Amino acid sequence: MRIIITGKDGQLGFELCRAMTPLGQTVALGRAEMDLAKPEQVVGVIRDLRPDLIVNAAAYTQVDHAEDEGAVAQAINARAPEILAEEAKRIGARLIHYSTDYVFDGLKRHPYEESDATCPINRYGQSKLAGEQAIVAVGGSHLILRTSWIYGARGKNFMLTILSLAKQRKELRIVNDQFGVPNWSRAIAETTRRIVAKWNSRSHESVAEVSGIFHLSAVGETNWFEFARAIVKEHRRIGGKQAGDRLALERIVPIVSSDYPTAATRPGYSVLSGLKLSRVFAVESGDWRDHLTLAIQDFQA
Repeated sequence: MRIIITGKDGQLGFELCRAMTPLGQTVALGRAEMDLAKPEQVVGVIRDLRPDLIVNAAAYTQVDHAEDEGAVAQAINARAPEILAEEAKRIGARLIHYSTDYVFDGLKRHPYEESDATCPINRYGQSKLAGEQAIVAVGGSHLILRTSWIYGARGKNFMLTILSLAKQRKELRIVNDQFGVPNWSRAIAETTRRIVAKWNSRSHESVAEVSGIFHLSAVGETNWFEFARAIVKEHRRIGGKQAGDRLALERIVPIVSSDYPTAATRPGYSVLSGLKLSRVFAVESGDWRDHLTLAIQDFQA
């Protein structure tokens, strides 16, 4: 099986390149090899490589900047996935595409299921929802995996930001009224690998039946304030090997979202239920706290 993985330089794409290798020949693509903002380039690369599976981990993820760069977000998060879906269907390939909890408005107070109505409240979420809808409209064999709060040892993410700031500051002020689930990039990649292995074992007919939207999320829920506290606690418990790993931080202060205004509004609650994924593919996600421990260990190794 030939597998194309987009977004190779991102935190999820990097982990996918390692996780998917046992399943076949992987071709890792970054922006230099295939710019999702250039439709003709996307078409040309897919037609040249003719993969059996496309795993699209590339995306425009600058939530606040998307408020002013809506056209760019739409090009990368909506139009490009549509083209990937069209090309995959044309050559009989499968498509895996990652989406986000931000397709919801956050008004619920219990985990969102795949059947819940979408209503994004920022342009980033709107662009990701448009990408989902485009893939579904094209048809073909596809899985749209919604996840949330991705972090890891690479790229720009909340865990790395907190650890960096904690070395520089004695106090951090973090919002405590936005609830969701942190997801370690390596856990997402490894779960994806298990999903693909299960997908490959199905007949052509049953593959078509499972195409659609699934929530890929760790178990549990938290808010940004508690997540920050957990990051610092685990870092200190595990202990860094270098003097530069010592934290200057003395306290983390909880604040409300209105105390930290941003260009884009975030949903107040965006916990995703993974029950459908577990039922259909028989894959289980671990608790987010257990994943965080492993991520901190990996970061400090």
